[in-house]
Amino acid sequence: MRWSLAYIPTLRETPTEAEIASHRLMLRAGLIRKLSAGTYSYLPLGMRVLLKVIRIIREEMTRAGALEVLLPALQPSELWKRSGRYDKMGPEMVRFKDRHGKEMVLGPTHEEVITHLVAGELRSYRDLPKTLYQIQTKFRDEQRPRFGVIRSCEFLMKDAYSFDRNEAGLDVIYDRMYDAYVRIFEKCGLDAVPVQADTGVMGGDDSHEFMVLANSGEDTVMRCPGCSWAASQDKAVKVVQNDACPECHKPLQKLPAIEVGHIFKLGTKYSASMEAVFVDEDGKQKPFIMGCYGIGVSRILPAVIETHCDEAGIRWPAGIAPYLAVIIPINHDDAQIQEAAERLYRDALEAGLEVLLDDREVSGGVKMKDADLIGFPVRIVLSSKTLQKSSVEVKVRTEPEPTLVDPAQVVPLLKKLLDTKDPSAG
Repeated sequence: MRWSLAYIPTLRETPTEAEIASHRLMLRAGLIRKLSAGTYSYLPLGMRVLLKVIRIIREEMTRAGALEVLLPALQPSELWKRSGRYDKMGPEMVRFKDRHGKEMVLGPTHEEVITHLVAGELRSYRDLPKTLYQIQTKFRDEQRPRFGVIRSCEFLMKDAYSFDRNEAGLDVIYDRMYDAYVRIFEKCGLDAVPVQADTGVMGGDDSHEFMVLANSGEDTVMRCPGCSWAASQDKAVKVVQNDACPECHKPLQKLPAIEVGHIFKLGTKYSASMEAVFVDEDGKQKPFIMGCYGIGVSRILPAVIETHCDEAGIRWPAGIAPYLAVIIPINHDDAQIQEAAERLYRDALEAGLEVLLDDREVSGGVKMKDADLIGFPVRIVLSSKTLQKSSVEVKVRTEPEPTLVDPAQVVPLLKKLLDTKDPSAG
């Protein structure tokens, strides 16, 4: 992609509405724009990152044996009344009547809908187990939307639901999804800490949250520095006495964090209330044993930025960066520099690499500041000074100094960086 054809409206000044680093940088780097309180548009660069996160999630869901579906966001309120959650959801649930007077809700989550879907479809124990998932927009009328897309009224979630015949089967799927979550967050460049958590309005017997430790986080993790025991604050209040670890009794650390995922063992909470049953091997009807597994897809972007940024801007992990590298010719009027930049750009594209050619008629300083602000893992600068040495300047975003590289070695270097753990993980 050429910058002149792209839509990358970077900002020099920090918007006054932005309270934390990720919100400031997502606005300044041209990833998102605010429409109203709690609702944001994703611009092309933000969408590229989002799609890469989604690809990682889909790969790991397939590996875990989950099948993708797409469920309606518009839901009849009677489903929620049958499950007993209609009143518990409170004012966060968006409710309205359609033109026929039927009460509807905009889905904040989909346990009721998925249970209604499989009821009568999965009839026998031979049909089990099944795990279905979707990646879809959710709606919650937050009282105080803040921190950009971290706490918004409209957001993207991956929600999966498993159906099995017994608790032993649920345990197998739960562990499989737990491992998938660890891999997903690792591939996104996040050090997500799994912690024991309260089930809250979702219900069920057991749950784990995946937390990214960050000073800007609204959630709190209680973690033991001695034995690695960890729990959300809500869960810890119920099991911990005097802020001491229940395993080794050492003092617990109280750490701010961003929740990026939550998995639950639901048991029969929804299947029993909604009469979703199957015929077991003994010929008796039994309610499904369910689990649910959520990832805040849109939250991954700010969580990554909060833990991968510096005073100059974002430092994207290579696996989810909008582009792996940006090519910057310093002098737009120098034919030799432009020809070398075009050649390098073509070579990278032919090698299947995602690169951006900054062909704008602006100064080299502006180009390099924008490159650091957006956070491309690699910056490649061509100038008369470097070309005189038959070289280009290659700067990995997290390294303090650039290096001179033979132009013929740039593509192999970029491929090597993609194959290694991550050039922007520092």
